[in-house]
Amino acid sequence: MRARHVAGAVAVAAMTVLGTSACSAGPQADPPSSAPPSAGQSASASARDRLRDGLLTQAQLPRGFHLLTAEINSTTTAAPHGPASTVPIASMPCSELGVQSFMTHHAPPLEDVAVGMEQVPEQISEQVPDDAWFGQEALDRYAPGRAAEVMAAIRAAAQRCPSYANALGSGTTTQETVSVTAADVPADDSLVLRIASALPDDPEPYVSEQAFVREGDVILMVQKLVAKKPRAGVEAVLPAAVAAYRAATAH
Repeated sequence: MRARHVAGAVAVAAMTVLGTSACSAGPQADPPSSAPPSAGQSASASARDRLRDGLLTQAQLPRGFHLLTAEINSTTTAAPHGPASTVPIASMPCSELGVQSFMTHHAPPLEDVAVGMEQVPEQISEQVPDDAWFGQEALDRYAPGRAAEVMAAIRAAAQRCPSYANALGSGTTTQETVSVTAADVPADDSLVLRIASALPDDPEPYVSEQAFVREGDVILMVQKLVAKKPRAGVEAVLPAAVAAYRAATAH
């Protein structure tokens, strides 16, 4: 029961963080004005619409998955959402690797959009646990050349932090183990970041995953929150997400 309580704390913390990236500020309406939008404003709005169109829709999701538009709105939020950190990703604290918002905090994009998704558990019981699938897809657009720098910084941070201790709010300390592999999709650059969180006296870790795929100046990210016995990882959604983005930007 103690391990389950701590795992719940990890999951709640991750779920809280999930809303602090591409949609923490919520949809931002344009300020009221009686004047028609300028050419620059129209171009900016058009770019945001194109980025949003690249997100997965319900029809494009793999079977068994559902969008969570109530939890994570897919409207562009005009990043950045707050003051950017002066600490670059490559040298940020290791504990921030498990926080999806490290990109918008340490390397704010010009625009970002996101949508949440879930896969409902098939069965919940003590004998056959199923942590299901809960996470999000985000698209972050950067200035020319900047996305490649951000990908390199994420890889450098992960390689610098192969393992580290992480103190939870409950007073429990978990041991985190980080692995980095390439995503199984053709792209300009890609990586899958997996963090296994080992609780005291619990031999089976909880795992969170983030896949990053760079397409030109846009980084597509699929995040799966912590789970102990998942049916599938980020690979269950990543190919569909990449295909949806490419289809939306092909014309």
